[in-house]
Amino acid sequence: MAVKIYNVTKGSHAEKAGIKSGETLLKINSNEIVDVLDYRFYQVNRNLLLEISDGENTRTIEITKGEYDEIGLEFETYLMDEQHSCRNKCIFCFIDQLPKGLRKSLYFKDDDSRLSFLFGNYITLTNITEHEIERIIKMHISPINVSVHTTNPELRCKMMNNRFAGDALKNLKRFANAGITLNCQIVACPGINDGDELLRTMRDLENLGVEMTAIVPVGLTAYRDGLYPLVPYNKETAAQTLDLIESYGDMCKEKHGRRIFFAGDEFYILAEREIPAPEFYEDFAALEDGVGMIAYLTDDVKWALEELEYDEKPSHTVTVACGTGVYPFMKKIMTMINEKFPNITINTQPIKNNFFGGGVNVSGLVTGGDLIAQLKGKNIGERLIIPSSMLRFENDLFLDDVSTDDVERELKVELVPVNNNGADLVNAIISK
Repeated sequence: MAVKIYNVTKGSHAEKAGIKSGETLLKINSNEIVDVLDYRFYQVNRNLLLEISDGENTRTIEITKGEYDEIGLEFETYLMDEQHSCRNKCIFCFIDQLPKGLRKSLYFKDDDSRLSFLFGNYITLTNITEHEIERIIKMHISPINVSVHTTNPELRCKMMNNRFAGDALKNLKRFANAGITLNCQIVACPGINDGDELLRTMRDLENLGVEMTAIVPVGLTAYRDGLYPLVPYNKETAAQTLDLIESYGDMCKEKHGRRIFFAGDEFYILAEREIPAPEFYEDFAALEDGVGMIAYLTDDVKWALEELEYDEKPSHTVTVACGTGVYPFMKKIMTMINEKFPNITINTQPIKNNFFGGGVNVSGLVTGGDLIAQLKGKNIGERLIIPSSMLRFENDLFLDDVSTDDVERELKVELVPVNNNGADLVNAIISK
């Protein structure tokens, strides 16, 4: 294997050594370079021997540099090859529940171990090669984030529609034995992998010594024709599952000094329970999974308000839009802000997710079309504030391909995306 050099950074060690764009990097210090992990791991050393090919001849180049200094090679893609896709057909897969006609990238199912380390993506271990496993152990790449769902091999095969899914669980033990930190995720489906099966999974993962496990309820859209007949959680079943997770977490806290198992915020919303205090979530390791986001933002806003010194008395109107699930909690947060800035009118607007059929209530899946339809004609004020999770990474498009410019034009208002950060949210509200 080898990787083609797309460009050479001007003034870099690579340029000074005479390496040209279009050439191929074969090895660093006799180690074959396959992708970004190989490149980043082996370029760290001070003294390097690079094997470079121009297509006809291969030459060896010596480079001496500062430890951790970049060589200066650039590649066409960040991973240096194609992203690995998922081969499973999980009964709960959200991508399979998307309507037709959305942008192509939304239908791609990622299952790439490199992205697990680089960006925190979850992998199933069903699409990982022996080479990748050995490399993770050799390089001690950590943490690795794994979508486990169940440790019952037969049930895992059923849930993932992959006959190798159960056998892949053995790699969890290999990583644990090698000292690799494991963060896990469980998508809980009523009557399938909750109850006694969830208890078994938590016991197995505890015995493996995993660092953290996020347990979230399955999300179901209206686009499930021909898919496995799943049912959503209701108040009663959500409360039962929540009790199981919390009681097992309490036991782990007493036994290991850390909770290990955390329920997603949506479980508390469905069960109509109060969100735990911020200290319950320890280091907030699963925020990206929707675990502790409400507690984190509430606490963050409190700190921002306490530290804020603001001489002026701003007097204007803004609207904060969110999903219907988190609306009661966002309303409380807005009340906190209003207590310090009573002259500001804050309209907190829950947006029903009609795009997905009304069964999805999280803010991150609210679409631009639903925003426009439900806010048009209302007194939005000077700006419309939304969580940035509604938008793709570039902060320009919603899931339904409606752009931020479309929303601003249709609603005749400035649109302000805000990260899950208390200071940013407060500043977006009080700024003139």
